[in-house]
Amino acid sequence: MTISIDQNAYKWFEKEFEIPKPFFIRLYPQYAGFGDKNKGYSLAFSLETPTIAAQQQEIDGITFYVESNDTWFFDETDVEIKYSDAVQEIIAAYKEHH
Repeated sequence: MTISIDQNAYKWFEKEFEIPKPFFIRLYPQYAGFGDKNKGYSLAFSLETPTIAAQQQEIDGITFYVESNDTWFFDETDVEIKYSDAVQEIIAAYKEHH
C-alpha cells in the first residue's frame, strides 16, 4: 500500500481544513457510494488524531494516515489522491498490485 497526494490535492486539504498546522487527516473506507476499489465503499477523509496508524505520510505540517483496522481497503493497492479541476473536488485513483 502506498498513498500519494499531489500538490493541488494538498492545497485543497490545506484550504478545506482551515486550522493551524500541524494536523492529521485520516483516510478511511466509508460505506456509501459506488467506490472504484470496493463496491459500496468510497474513500473518505476526517480530521482526527491517529490511534494506531498503519501508514502515514507528512507533507508540510499535514499528516495523512490510514488506521490499522482500515488497511483491508488499501491492501495490495497504490492510491493516488489528486485534485480535479473539472469537478473541483478531490479524486482518488487506485492501482491494484497483481
